[in-house]
Amino acid sequence: MSVRIRTAAVMLLAILLVAPAFAQGPGADTYKAKCAMCHGADGLAATPMAKSMKVVSFKDPTMVQAPDAQFIASTKDGKGKMPAYAGKLTDAQITDVVAYIRTLQK
Repeated sequence: MSVRIRTAAVMLLAILLVAPAFAQGPGADTYKAKCAMCHGADGLAATPMAKSMKVVSFKDPTMVQAPDAQFIASTKDGKGKMPAYAGKLTDAQITDVVAYIRTLQK
């Protein structure tokens, strides 16, 4: 009996340690649908579109230090060749995308 309990405990621990790696916040789907084509799935701006438009990587120190309000404003109002998403995304979706971008910066 103790072997079964031990085995179950080890399996549960493994699931708990691995599951967060696969879990994504609510902004991940929106990011993939609206942002990844230019900013890249990893946010490094290594896509052909990003290179042609001189998009800065989210891991660039200036982007890491930028306040969430700056990301929100750029998303709502657009910036450079980036279109405005006000009216296309809700405030909650934009906030979730910014939170997801912060995970890409780690």
